[in-house]
Amino acid sequence: MSLTKALLPEYDHEMKNTRKTIERVPEDKLGWKPHEKSPTMGWLATHLAHLPLWAISAIEKDSLDLAPGGVPIERLPEANSRNEIIERFDKNVAAARAAIAGASDEHLLQPWSLLMNGKTVMTLPRMAVLRSFVMNHGIHHRAQLGVYLRLNNVPVPAIYGPSADEGAM
Repeated sequence: MSLTKALLPEYDHEMKNTRKTIERVPEDKLGWKPHEKSPTMGWLATHLAHLPLWAISAIEKDSLDLAPGGVPIERLPEANSRNEIIERFDKNVAAARAAIAGASDEHLLQPWSLLMNGKTVMTLPRMAVLRSFVMNHGIHHRAQLGVYLRLNNVPVPAIYGPSADEGAM
């Protein structure tokens, strides 16, 4: 079995669960945050919508410099509504899925590097970048978003099993 055939069902499952969580974000709570050091709910949901773009970068490029020439790259703009977040998410998930599906095993085993001002922060095989910096990173932020939902009395979706709000899947 190819690496992409093994990876895509997991990718699809995680993206479906992430979308379920994003769909719960209350329109009137995009600016809410649990602590002054925390990002807003809107920023967090928008970040989840943009994370699949890292899959495209990892497949199409050999590296990503977060601060080329010492200047941090421009962040993608925060969405202004839940619908905009969902639209970005759906578009990015589809584009990333296509990039993953088109990658050969040989390509997925080639190294990809994260740089900061030209200095290597880490290098991993592209496959590991997809699992850690796309999917696991998304799972981490999806869990954060679940806490934000809970703190705002919004039902948390069942993800890997029942939630306190959804007894059955």
